[in-house]
Amino acid sequence: MTGKPGNNALVGKLVLLTIGMFGFGYLLVPIYDVFCEITGLGGRTGDQATAVAMQPDLDRLVTIEFIASVNQGAPWDFRPTVSHMQVHPGQMYRTSFFAQNQSDEFLVGHAVPSVAPGQAARYLQKTECFCFNQQDFNARESKDMPVVFFLDPEIPEHVDTVTLSYTFFARDRLAAAGQDASITTK
Repeated sequence: MTGKPGNNALVGKLVLLTIGMFGFGYLLVPIYDVFCEITGLGGRTGDQATAVAMQPDLDRLVTIEFIASVNQGAPWDFRPTVSHMQVHPGQMYRTSFFAQNQSDEFLVGHAVPSVAPGQAARYLQKTECFCFNQQDFNARESKDMPVVFFLDPEIPEHVDTVTLSYTFFARDRLAAAGQDASITTK
């Protein structure tokens, strides 16, 4: 019976490891939210009421660059309608991105945003964005998808260019086909 205390210790360690893994998994969502808020990943957004209350800094211009890419092999035409614009911090702006499903099938797209430099991410606030929701496209359908944003006037003075890029992904075609069937039966 000398092996039993070792087995009990091992079982105890495994139970603690399981509890620790569960706790870590539970904390991942709030940790991810904080990470996205700091880095600008995941398209975390500002509040339009905050933008209305701000005074635009009309003495300063910042260049916003727009970049679009498509995940490898996805059947999309995806591009910004303008490649860049000059903006005054604190003022609301609107632009759009064009997307077209180039396949003969129903597809669901989702855009993942990124902001560079990373320190500027917390100052670029989107109040409306196609990246907030998945986008449904019928075969060969095209759309102009809006982005409404402002730069917080507190953006550091040395930041004179901010890049907002999106990568457009196609959801699994089988999942999209299942969703298409549920849409047509409603």
